[in-house]
Amino acid sequence: MSSTTSTEPAASGAAAGPLGQIAITGAVREYGKGGRRVTALGPIDLQVPAGEFIVLVGPSGCGKSTLLRLIAGFEPVSRGSVLVDGGPPVPGHSAGVVFQQPRLFPWQTVRGNVALALKYAGVSRSERDGQADALLARVGLHGTGDRRIWEISGGQQQRVAIARALAVPTSLLLMDEPFAALDALTRERLQEDVRQVSAESGRTTVFVTHSPDEAAYLESRIVVLSGRPGRIAADLRSDLPRTGIGADELRETPEFARLRAEVATAVKAEAATAERRDRG
Repeated sequence: MSSTTSTEPAASGAAAGPLGQIAITGAVREYGKGGRRVTALGPIDLQVPAGEFIVLVGPSGCGKSTLLRLIAGFEPVSRGSVLVDGGPPVPGHSAGVVFQQPRLFPWQTVRGNVALALKYAGVSRSERDGQADALLARVGLHGTGDRRIWEISGGQQQRVAIARALAVPTSLLLMDEPFAALDALTRERLQEDVRQVSAESGRTTVFVTHSPDEAAYLESRIVVLSGRPGRIAADLRSDLPRTGIGADELRETPEFARLRAEVATAVKAEAATAERRDRG
């Protein structure tokens, strides 16, 4: 997927603008106080240009989700800085966020869930339903607006969550292991959809996963975090073919196999190092 520095509007009347840069400098996140203080993450130095799709991968407990929450503004840094478009991130405004679980409102219809996000984005009542349907169509859910949440599959629910995140008028999309609870076939289909939606919208995307296969498939920049406290252990790039090739065909290429193995080796090495450190 080629990077771009432009971002199309999430919906008409809610333009995001040509932004999306992330600048992380010496960021540290600590929990607890006094002698019980634990460093969960950092220091982290990371620059993400506008329009880039970056994957964060690492062993369990390395701080991948913590870093995502810092970028979203859900948690403060203990030291250092995290800037989005030159300023501190504002929860609910700086980024659209997709979690591991869809976290949809069961009393709302599929359309109603997306329309609610558009309401908070300042879209007028008369325009919400039309824009919600357009966003649902973008993620492959055309014609599902009137259905209830319990009437659609888990994969479809996660698509609704992605559409809702796209309704937020920002140039940044954060995804925290959004497909971890899905079956393999649905996960692969949604991986392809996410790559396409990200390319079409031009949004900067940060995707957290624990899967080397998913990391290798999704993009050509993969940041591997070390065991706790999470630090950048590797910043990998590849030149995998991203156009004119199907998902199954891509996964069968020698280049994909090498990248997946490189990511898996790095993650296993960091997990082993963390385990030895924890044993004392």
